[in-house]
Amino acid sequence: MSATVTTEALKNARIAVLGYGSQGRSHVLNLRDSGLDVVVGLRPGGPTSLKAEADGVTVLSPEEAVKGADLVAVLTPDMVQPKLYSEVIAPNMKAGAALLFAHGFNIHFKTIEPRKDIDVILVAPKGPGHLVRTEFEIGRGVPCLYAVYQDTSGKAKDLAKAYAAGLGGARALLIETDFKEETETDLFGEQAVLCGGASELVMKGFETLVEAGYRPEIAYYEVLHELKLIVDLLYQGGITKMLAYVSETAQYGDYVSGPRIIDAATKERMKAVLTEIQDGTFARNWTAEYKAGLPNYTRWKKADMEHPIEKVGAELRKKMVWLNEPA
Repeated sequence: MSATVTTEALKNARIAVLGYGSQGRSHVLNLRDSGLDVVVGLRPGGPTSLKAEADGVTVLSPEEAVKGADLVAVLTPDMVQPKLYSEVIAPNMKAGAALLFAHGFNIHFKTIEPRKDIDVILVAPKGPGHLVRTEFEIGRGVPCLYAVYQDTSGKAKDLAKAYAAGLGGARALLIETDFKEETETDLFGEQAVLCGGASELVMKGFETLVEAGYRPEIAYYEVLHELKLIVDLLYQGGITKMLAYVSETAQYGDYVSGPRIIDAATKERMKAVLTEIQDGTFARNWTAEYKAGLPNYTRWKKADMEHPIEKVGAELRKKMVWLNEPA
């Protein structure tokens, strides 16, 4: 049972966290408050360094943090990690230490080839950084995935579970996986459903209504704003709760029209997306795009931000004062 997992395996270890964004900050503070010895490796004088110091965290240069660490947690963006590994981690990490990731992208797609004398593990909380922190503070936790890629010490799994316990994950649920499964399912979820699928569905719905002569403001409310109501129900109780809380008319429309929009052809295209993730096509394309200076990425992002739904939404959200009120 995950509830019995403790931080014992890291009791006498120094943990160095590289990165102090949303996840990095929550990891550092939760680990510290779990009684573990944790430092953060950041370039001195930067905004994240100042933020960490304000939080009372010990800040070292990345090189110094890595040199003294028994476990190094890499919580920087995916595309930054290969250079960080080759220039900072590999030359300074001591033999027998553990290297931890929160996403398996670079290990699975072999853009990082870890040294053979270290453990390589993964701990991925299934929630954003602020939730990982707030749930910990009230005595609960966010479920975590954990995995072992390389077990040099014979204790890699214990270290991963102890780290997850330090985040509060063992208070909720720990699920063992592997780097392949975590990476490929995470990328697929983002692309086919959560980001790519959802945003395109919203924009195409907006365009359909506006092109049919309906007012953009009303279209915005119907296809974007009210999506939160449905997502919250799905989040809280799955499809069962969503169907229980919407009208019979909405349910009937769900049954007769949903499969016409998201049909067998859509599923086949999802399978194609998954195949490109599995065979490394997406990783190669993304890595090449990053190295080229993000020309397509920048163009696509600009197009999304200039879509009419964003212009209408910006004005409508000014009237929704509750959106900017603290939770």
